[in-house]
Amino acid sequence: MNAPFPRLTRLALVGALMFPGSQAALAQTVINGSTFTLQELVGVGRLPANLRDEHGETFGSISGLFADASSWTRTGNTYTGTFYTSPDRGYNVAGTIDYTPRINQIAVQFTPAASGASGLAQNQIQLSLTKSTLLYETLSGGGTLPLSGLDPVPGGVATGGARAATLNLPELPQGYNGKLSLDAEGIVILSDGSRLISDEYGPSIYRFSATGEFMGALPVASSVRPLRNGVTDYSSNNPASGQPAPSPANPSYGRANNQGFEGLSLSPDGNTLFVALQSAARQDLANAATRNNTRLFTYDVSDLDNIALTGEYAVQLPKFQQGSSTLVAAQSEILAVSDTQLLILPRDSNGLLVGTQESKLRRVDVIDISDATNLLGESFESTIAPGGALNPAITPALYTPFLDINDNAELARFGLINGVNPDFDNLSEKWEGLALLPALDPEHPDDYFLFIANDNDFATTDGFQVGSAYNDGKDIDTMFLAYRVTIAAAVPEPETYAMLLAGLGLIGLAARRRKV
Repeated sequence: MNAPFPRLTRLALVGALMFPGSQAALAQTVINGSTFTLQELVGVGRLPANLRDEHGETFGSISGLFADASSWTRTGNTYTGTFYTSPDRGYNVAGTIDYTPRINQIAVQFTPAASGASGLAQNQIQLSLTKSTLLYETLSGGGTLPLSGLDPVPGGVATGGARAATLNLPELPQGYNGKLSLDAEGIVILSDGSRLISDEYGPSIYRFSATGEFMGALPVASSVRPLRNGVTDYSSNNPASGQPAPSPANPSYGRANNQGFEGLSLSPDGNTLFVALQSAARQDLANAATRNNTRLFTYDVSDLDNIALTGEYAVQLPKFQQGSSTLVAAQSEILAVSDTQLLILPRDSNGLLVGTQESKLRRVDVIDISDATNLLGESFESTIAPGGALNPAITPALYTPFLDINDNAELARFGLINGVNPDFDNLSEKWEGLALLPALDPEHPDDYFLFIANDNDFATTDGFQVGSAYNDGKDIDTMFLAYRVTIAAAVPEPETYAMLLAGLGLIGLAARRRKV
């Protein structure tokens, strides 16, 4: 017999019965005892595409986003706080450039829109770039050397494309000019104020002081280190002008080109670090339709002098149809909400030119690794998905959809659209930042604001980087969206919960998603 309600509607009804005082919800999902409820889109904000930082260079938008919770305050209905962001490797169309990676600081003032309102402006999130800290290393002989966004030289250590591992450092990618290469993605701030930044080239996790000085790098599992011709080779096949391309173009093993450590997050207690590969490692796929078995890693960061790799888990990314093709939505960011549950942002690659293509999948979903197989040290750790099919001995993370960024009904309230209209109110392709901050609402203590930000790839008609002006032919603003969400533990007694779900035709779903 068919269930009487569509899936999300049934889950919303469960939430209404379980939490009778809760607000009306657009969507709700339950996973392992936690309830995730989407209220509505409550704010939009922009930074102009031609914005420049204090160094006179084009602002790099949002590849990674970290919210300083200690700065978050509420006065009336207005919130203020500080975001830290990491841009990626600089403007690159005809190869990578010697762009100095940096950490940007943004002041935010946020006044949520009234519930259910429409015809809204895109000004609820006011943003100001206040600081830009360049990343550098101190040389043993004295002086400093900035890091670089340059693609590493093909061939690894033997050709100068990597620095050999030392007693205190893993092997690290290097550009032709001798600078450490960093294609920055995620960012977190540790309890001592130092910053961790995840990197696509290595993939690596770099550590910097608050002033931008290189402090070290974390160990990385060999399962994702890229190999070409039997040696580690960190080139992403995007060489600088006049520099050699790798052969073969893609690694035979490890992370695929431009698919490194895209997501980085700390657990709320600050003791567990999570980092995720953007899509499957090369040995775990057969083609574009089978790159969905990616990997999530955990580190114990409770002792910052002895950070240790503790876990490696399979995460199966969602697929979507693009015409007659089945494709995988690679993940662009993760955000831990506990030591076992995370939000994850999968997306397609549509919309880069602002409205030239309709996005088929752009969401924030929920994963849970409580019952997933820890791959570290297992015989199948090296290859978890032969031919693109996950090894049946492996239990992947639980995965459930949550928030549809492409919901045009919500977007339209703010004059936005996911579609093909050539209008700057269309959403751009790359949405890569996630941050969660409390609503500070005594009547709804489990309510938060989920901020989602895009990466504009430095696209502007009035750009300037590394001493040269450029015109990308289009202007893509940096954008932030803010959603009000509720994240709470489910509380009914097991017998009551089971009776409720049985009446709604959801007992099978509950058995898969809830421990009772």
